[in-house]
Amino acid sequence: MMSQRSDIVVTGLATVTAAGVGIAPLVSALESGTSRLTPVPEEILGESGYSWGKADQFRAADYMPPLKARKFDRCSLLAVVGAGLALADAGLAKGMFEQSRAGIALGCGFGGIANSADFLAGYFTGGAEGLSPMLFPNTVANAAASNASIEHGLQGPNVTTVQRFCSAESAFAMACRFLEEGRADIMLAGGVDELTPLMMQGFRAMGQLERFARGFGEGVGLLVLERRDHAEQRSAKLKGALGNISTIGRLLSGREDEGTARLLPEVAAARISVSGTADECVPLLHRLPAGPHLDVGAITGRSLAMGGVAMAALLATLPASQQGLHLAASPEGPYYAITFTGGSPG
Repeated sequence: MMSQRSDIVVTGLATVTAAGVGIAPLVSALESGTSRLTPVPEEILGESGYSWGKADQFRAADYMPPLKARKFDRCSLLAVVGAGLALADAGLAKGMFEQSRAGIALGCGFGGIANSADFLAGYFTGGAEGLSPMLFPNTVANAAASNASIEHGLQGPNVTTVQRFCSAESAFAMACRFLEEGRADIMLAGGVDELTPLMMQGFRAMGQLERFARGFGEGVGLLVLERRDHAEQRSAKLKGALGNISTIGRLLSGREDEGTARLLPEVAAARISVSGTADECVPLLHRLPAGPHLDVGAITGRSLAMGGVAMAALLATLPASQQGLHLAASPEGPYYAITFTGGSPG
């Protein structure tokens, strides 16, 4: 399925990753090709040789009082701070937009898993009386988007998608639909995920540590999307414009060429970003001109929702008026191809 969105522009970008807080350290790491992955402590997995992308430079205390931060799970902290950075980059603050016309669509794979573990541990050790009401609101994947919307006054559409390694792209497509349907003027879109020792141990127990979870990462990547007329009315500086969104459910065995031909648009991309699992992207890249690609996952780690980071990195490095292509693939599908045009120079 392919649909063209010519009236949606990008006015703000924000990332928090293992490279640091903000777009600049991420772009620097990508340009130098320097991995920001660090060794997983041996005591977590019982052996060495594994790496992960922990966002260790992120400090919630830099953005909010400690007592306030305590009520959020880590995913919500990343989303709340990332949303604030993205809105600031777009030149938007509370009071500058109609709150009922601004929303958020967020992809999230493992949001709230640490709080869920703590919440359930209370029950297993102390029964019903051991359950903590403070933990419960953050045990669900949509807590991050909800907390970000409350904090920043986003009273429009609010959705969370969980679709394996294309969670952020699914959220992005939904955000664009809300704008097209006139249900919002501004949408924050992207993905957020956390990374905990318990997750790594779970991956190993499921036999997925080698295939899917090697070099796993955490962080948030958000784009501020606006209807073009709304952005022009407030004289917003454009980071880029959206072109096409193409998606297919899966590549059928023996018919990979047919699937990729339907997915990939006819575009001479100046820059290509990839997200999801690297192996799944190989059939897609074979149909494109050879050249360097932005593989954020190789630098800061992969996750189910890291597509938001990859799209933000693509737009941050895409020359003005040049075409960019973002590819995302998940085992057994889905697959996404999203095209952008670079924004204003300077």
